[in-house]
Amino acid sequence: MAHKKKLPLDPITVTIESLSHDGRGVSHVNGKVVFIDEALPGETLEFVYTDSRKDYAEGKVVNLISRSEHRVDPACPHFGSCGGCSFQHVDDAEQINFKEDLLRDQFRRIGKVEIPQIWEALTGPHWGYRSKARMGVKWVAKKNRVLVGFRERRNPFLAEIDSCKVMNPIVGEKLVALGEMIAGLTVKDKIPQIEVAIGDKECVLAFRVLEPPTDADKQRLREFAHQNQVSICLQPKGPDTIVPLDGEPEVIPSYALAEQGVKFNFRPAMFTQVNYQINQKMVTRALAALELTKDDRVLDLFCGLGNFTLPLATQAGQVVGVEGDLPLVKHARENAKLNNLDNVEFHVADLTKDLKDQPWSKQKFTKVLLDPSRAGASEVLHNLKHWRPERIVYVSCNPSTLARDAGILVNELGYKLVKAGVMDMFPQTAHVESIALFVK
Repeated sequence: MAHKKKLPLDPITVTIESLSHDGRGVSHVNGKVVFIDEALPGETLEFVYTDSRKDYAEGKVVNLISRSEHRVDPACPHFGSCGGCSFQHVDDAEQINFKEDLLRDQFRRIGKVEIPQIWEALTGPHWGYRSKARMGVKWVAKKNRVLVGFRERRNPFLAEIDSCKVMNPIVGEKLVALGEMIAGLTVKDKIPQIEVAIGDKECVLAFRVLEPPTDADKQRLREFAHQNQVSICLQPKGPDTIVPLDGEPEVIPSYALAEQGVKFNFRPAMFTQVNYQINQKMVTRALAALELTKDDRVLDLFCGLGNFTLPLATQAGQVVGVEGDLPLVKHARENAKLNNLDNVEFHVADLTKDLKDQPWSKQKFTKVLLDPSRAGASEVLHNLKHWRPERIVYVSCNPSTLARDAGILVNELGYKLVKAGVMDMFPQTAHVESIALFVK
């Protein structure tokens, strides 16, 4: 077995040339690219290697020689060890600039498309914004402590943190208390994760349990829930097994989009946007860009539990939502009833497969909204030749697949890119949420 070559130990001085797509500083040493955590363009610094591969190396800063004007002191004491955030050392305005530059670059390089107009970035609170998360839990016998939180940066181990400043404070400021409560359970080493689902008024914590808790354990969980105004559920197996503690009422978290007058109920493990303020602005922007009238038939692809579909139905004549996940579609239908919307229908379909035999797919649509996963929507785009929408709004959580799909829409299907922009759904991270408008 080949032994891994030892990394050089002495610090090396470099000047940072640019930022990578994940927000690391980029430099070169002897012709090899090096990605350096927490380094900003223009800075001269000393770094040490943390890894070296054939084509690239990784490093961390040990001494800043010159400091970027955009560098700020991180607000969280755990920044650098916890992998939850990567951008706390960058000022707020420069975080947006980085994300817009990345979007332009990806469109140009991957999609071979220039963005003619950049939408003004959608921004919101920079701290305490996160309402959904899957937090890791780990009993560490050597420290006689239960850790609750996120993984270390570039490491599978849980970070030792006592708070999280990007999480809603109802959970973000209670990590130590959560850990201490779990440490008193007989099943403290049988809880690998907690699903956090915070609605406008409710907070549900779903504990994944690999063994059934005792009655005493349940009482301890119940007391913690009551003291901290949260609801605790148990999840013995998959997401559909989440149930309240014995004798406790089931709490259904919900959020509202006030501008469109719609409300959504959701289950703890279901996908919802993590940042409610940005979600409201995003939905409002998407609807405005589609220029809806009561004559419109709108197709909402990758519709989830109807986050766009139901607001669309308040302005359009007819809306069809399509999603591959059956539980989400069932929930979307329930939410349509909850909001008394009868001009909307939902269908289950794998949007990466051939859709021509689907009855809904044989119809025509004047407008289309796409909100796919990170993989993008390339497989479904050829169907647009039949649907023939005049306007398309594409919402994306991955600028590289959006750029690829923009290339297909513009260069193969004859659509015109009108504008695109970023939405700061995840401040303090390099994650880029974006939106683009195409017209025929």
